[in-house]
Amino acid sequence: MAIDLRSDTLTRPTPGMLDAMMSAAVGDDMFGEDPTVEALESRAAEMFGKEAGLYCASGTMTNQIGIRLHTTLQDEVICHKYSHIYLYESGGIASNAGVSVRLLEGERGMITAEQVEAAIQPDDIHAPVSRLVSLENTMNKGGGSCYDFDEILKIRKVCTERGLGLHLDGARLFNALVATGQAAGQYGEVFDTISICLSKGLGAPVGSVLLGTAKDIKRAKRVRKAMGGAWRQAGYIAAGGLYALENLVERLAEDHAKAQAIASVLEACDYVEEVYPCETNILIFKLTEAYSNESFLAKLKEHDVHAFGFGPQLIRFVTHYDFTDEHLERLLTVLKAI
Repeated sequence: MAIDLRSDTLTRPTPGMLDAMMSAAVGDDMFGEDPTVEALESRAAEMFGKEAGLYCASGTMTNQIGIRLHTTLQDEVICHKYSHIYLYESGGIASNAGVSVRLLEGERGMITAEQVEAAIQPDDIHAPVSRLVSLENTMNKGGGSCYDFDEILKIRKVCTERGLGLHLDGARLFNALVATGQAAGQYGEVFDTISICLSKGLGAPVGSVLLGTAKDIKRAKRVRKAMGGAWRQAGYIAAGGLYALENLVERLAEDHAKAQAIASVLEACDYVEEVYPCETNILIFKLTEAYSNESFLAKLKEHDVHAFGFGPQLIRFVTHYDFTDEHLERLLTVLKAI
C-alpha cells in the first residue's frame, strides 16, 4: 500500500465528482458558450464577493495573469522571497509581465505592513516603480502557515495609501479559511485580485480561478488567450471544480487533523530536530544529522512512503483526500520504527 505525501495535487476525483464531470453540460468556452465553466466562475466570484472570475488551467496561470493586470514594463512586485510566484513559476514574473521583483524576509514565509511600507521604491528614475504587493495564503514554504487577517488589513491600508495593487495567491486559501474560521467574503473585500486553486486539497483534477472586477477579468481573458490558455469544452473538468466548491471545502479539516497527528509523533522521534508549527495540511520538519534529505527519503521509500525534500535537512509531508485513516495509521507506525 503506497503512501504518497509529496503534494495535495495528487488527489483524484471522488465518485460524486466524477459523476458531475461525466454529466456536465458543455459548449465552446472561447465563445462564452460553456454553461458549466460559467457556473464555476460565477460561483467562485459569488463566494468571495467579486464581480467575475476566469477559469484557467493552473494557479501559475492565474497568478501570472493577475500580475499582468496590475503591472507594466519597469514596474515591480513586492513579495516574500519564498513566494510561489517567484520560486516556482519558471521566472514568469520576468517572462510574462517583464517586471522586477522586490523580495522580503519574513517569519514562516509571511510579510508585514511595516515591511511593505519600507520596501516601496522612491520616485526615482533609477528604480522600478512599486506597483503590486502579492501575498500567499496558506504559505507553502512556511509549512502551510496562515496570515493573521489583521495584518492583511494593515497591508491593504498601505497599498491603498501608496497606490499599489494587492494580489492573493490563494492556492490553498480554503485551507486557511477552514483553519481560521475566516470568511471568503473578507478576502474579496481586501484583495484586488485573488487566485484560488481547485486541484489541491479540494480534489478537482484541473484548474484555478482568477477573481476580480468585471473589467479586470475581461482583460484577463485576453491575456489568457495570449498564453495559450483558451478552453473549448472545458465544462467537463470545470464540473469537478464546481463540485469541490459545493461539497468538499469543510472536509479539509480532516487533512489538517491528520497532519497534526503526524506532527505529534515526529516531535518524539530522535531523528527530528524540529517540527514547524502545523496549522493546515502541510507539515515541514527538520532532520538531525542522523539523516540527510536523500537518505531519509530513501528510508521512507523502503516502506513505500513518498515525500518531498524541502531544503537542507527539511522534509515536507502534505496530507490530502487520498491519504486515508488507514494510511495515517501505517505511516505513524513507520515513523516510530525508523
